[in-house]
Amino acid sequence: MANAQVILKEKIEGLGAEADVVKVRAGYARNYLVPQGKAYEATKANLRHVEALKTSRAQREAEEIVVAQELATKIGKLKPSFTLSTGQGGKAFGSVTNMDIHKELEAAGISIDRHSIQLDKPIKKSGKTAVEIKLNAQVTATLTITVDAGDVTEED
Repeated sequence: MANAQVILKEKIEGLGAEADVVKVRAGYARNYLVPQGKAYEATKANLRHVEALKTSRAQREAEEIVVAQELATKIGKLKPSFTLSTGQGGKAFGSVTNMDIHKELEAAGISIDRHSIQLDKPIKKSGKTAVEIKLNAQVTATLTITVDAGDVTEED
């Protein structure tokens, strides 16, 4: 299969960020990346302009880190609590998942990708739990959530 080298103009998920020289399929480069203005062909003349793209990339990444740090401080101040109904013996019905945490953050006015919430398994125990939220490659926030046991249901 034919491959082509291109220089990316912007960040493309799963491929790279601006100023990266990447190898892609020739058809992908010819039919999508170059016509959409997302990449240049990697010619000798274009490789000279990579430095300008690298400076814009560094500026964008610095801005993203500042925004992520501000978001991390907002998340750190939140103390969401959830209530799980429990049965006999304290066994919980249901659990707190990353979707529940995401909805609670949305209600507080914080918009993040729900996949950035690092929850190994759903929370089924009552008490306080620290949840990691990966906002950026370099910035991680810690959210402390409280899970309360609800009414104990009696079986007849």
